[in-house]
Amino acid sequence: MSDTTEEGGRPGDEPGGEHGGEHGGEHGGKAERRLRRRAALRSAERVLARPGFLGTIGQRLALLDAARESYDLDEPSDIYGGGIVETLEERVAGLLGKEAAAFFPTGTMAQQVALRCWAGRTGSPTVALHALAHPELHERNAFSTVSGLRPLRVTDEPRLPTADEVRDFDEPFGTLMLELPLRDAGFVLPTWEELSEVVAAARERDAVVHFDGARLWESTTHFGRPLDEIADLADSVYVSLYKSLDGYGGAVLAGPRTLVEEAKAWRHRYGGAIFQQFPTVLSALVGLDRELPRLPEYVAHARVVAAALREGLAAAGVPWTRVHPEVPHTNEFQVWLPYDHEVAAEAAVRQGEETETLLFANEWGRGGPGIAVTEVFVRATGLEWTADDVKAAVTEFVARL
Repeated sequence: MSDTTEEGGRPGDEPGGEHGGEHGGEHGGKAERRLRRRAALRSAERVLARPGFLGTIGQRLALLDAARESYDLDEPSDIYGGGIVETLEERVAGLLGKEAAAFFPTGTMAQQVALRCWAGRTGSPTVALHALAHPELHERNAFSTVSGLRPLRVTDEPRLPTADEVRDFDEPFGTLMLELPLRDAGFVLPTWEELSEVVAAARERDAVVHFDGARLWESTTHFGRPLDEIADLADSVYVSLYKSLDGYGGAVLAGPRTLVEEAKAWRHRYGGAIFQQFPTVLSALVGLDRELPRLPEYVAHARVVAAALREGLAAAGVPWTRVHPEVPHTNEFQVWLPYDHEVAAEAAVRQGEETETLLFANEWGRGGPGIAVTEVFVRATGLEWTADDVKAAVTEFVARL
């Protein structure tokens, strides 16, 4: 999802932020409203999520004020890896129950490298994935253009592929890639049983399984399983260090040691062997210490917020609405309304400007003729909202539609 989504696309990416600008420039009205929305988010007294990346440079640097609690700052800094980078890699590998892990500057690079390595091992450059998967929508055909991989869309239904779809797919593939949660379908996850069956179906076809786990950190509540048990289903896993953890950036690829060692060689070839990465890595270690333990709390409260939004919109007389999923699978979900997306976007910004309460901090996208859709994230600041607070904010928002 891009904050500059093309016509007919999905909602913008703030406070997520990782796709901004992929679809080209913005026209004057939208660009102006985007700036107003960001200003409203910074100045609002009440928001459901206040992502660090939208703060000032000084505020971002302040993230490291207490970094000594996460790492010994008297240790030497990294040079092309080592030191603090190895510390992060070992910690993430342990959390995911994998033999080894490699730090990458971006998730796009990490996943291309992983899948390229698997293609060499399986003898097949074909990757089966969902039509709404991140590489299909947000990476400018990087799989085929840069890495010589061939993506095959298993399904375009707004859910993860089923075991039957994987088992009965009419073309061979070497790797099955599963995005958990599937963001562009509404941050949805399968049940634990469904996921286990899908993985088993891939194994029946002698395919390896790779998890695009950018937000896998948020999935433990839904699955009722710890991270290492979830990751154990896959041969390799990628996790983001900033989407859930609020770090400066970066990603980690975890899997068998031989795969990770090869991935590090390809990381160098792809330009990912960066001289020093300690600020980004340190911010990730802080995120693992501060944010990771709180994610279950965010998920639980997202369900409170989602229910209050649904009740508040019904009480406000909006003729048709949808909170999707009805019970969020993570701390992020979608809201659909029967209004033009420009109208909904303007109402959201005006509410923030006029009341210092910003209920909908993300951009609104066009979900269809006369239908607006946005994403709602619930993080630390959202824990301060009661259900009644949400319903009151809904009333204020609807009054501006």
